[in-house]
Amino acid sequence: MAQPAISAQNLLYRYGDLVAVNGVSFEVAEGEILGFLGPNGAGKTTTGRMLTGQSRPHGGQAVLLGLDVVRHREEVQAQIGVCFEVTNLYEQMSALENLRLFGRLYGVRDLDAEGLLERVGLGGRGRERAAGYSKGMKQRLMVARALVHRPRILFLDEPTEGLDPVSAEAIRNLILEERARGATIFLTTHDMLEADRLCDRVAFISHGEIAALDTPHALKQRYGQRLVEAEVQGAGGLLERREIPMDGPEAAEALRALFAGEQVVTIHSREASLEDIFIQVTGRGLA
Repeated sequence: MAQPAISAQNLLYRYGDLVAVNGVSFEVAEGEILGFLGPNGAGKTTTGRMLTGQSRPHGGQAVLLGLDVVRHREEVQAQIGVCFEVTNLYEQMSALENLRLFGRLYGVRDLDAEGLLERVGLGGRGRERAAGYSKGMKQRLMVARALVHRPRILFLDEPTEGLDPVSAEAIRNLILEERARGATIFLTTHDMLEADRLCDRVAFISHGEIAALDTPHALKQRYGQRLVEAEVQGAGGLLERREIPMDGPEAAEALRALFAGEQVVTIHSREASLEDIFIQVTGRGLA
């Protein structure tokens, strides 16, 4: 059996009396995108900080690429790329200077800094100081910086938050390109639609504990309900909504009766979203 890229074993972290992460365990295969999903304060970022060696666990063990993160912190950090939500750029330097500085720190001799900026939608803006960038531009530069040394594992914390639709799509495409290269990606987010589009598997974290972990498709099959939604012509010409569950033995007869007895204007199928399932599993929303 292949060694996992990431192995979290009963991770525990406290802030005073508050248990922020409570016995979290999971594995991520090489070349896999794992979405770590939950609302603010659920333990997502704290887990990421333990996995990347920025916070020392109060219990349990984090192993990346076969190395204990606490005992081999520098060796692990040389092989990972990190882009957390808090911006920590050198703002008086240009975007190109930021990337080239980190390239030198990682010993990268053939860095294509301008090519990296193109990949995140900042082509032609590399000579501008980071201080003059918008929040979204800084976020894209952070993603580019995380890639300067072609990391084997990429940690991304809300990488598209605050971006316009075109920039967000560029980051999504970059994430898929990195997976195609063979990189493992640990994606923390509260955006369930994004996780559904990108992730091979997702983990729901709530109150510091993992409530469910599987592929998006498997979670929908296990917890979700498929529906047919229709709009019909009601009294006075007003549209009325009808819902028919698709998974019961009476579904076919209910559909026949709908078309026989009502004037159907629109009809389509709907499966449960990851957000629907998160609320069902954890009993809480994402706000």
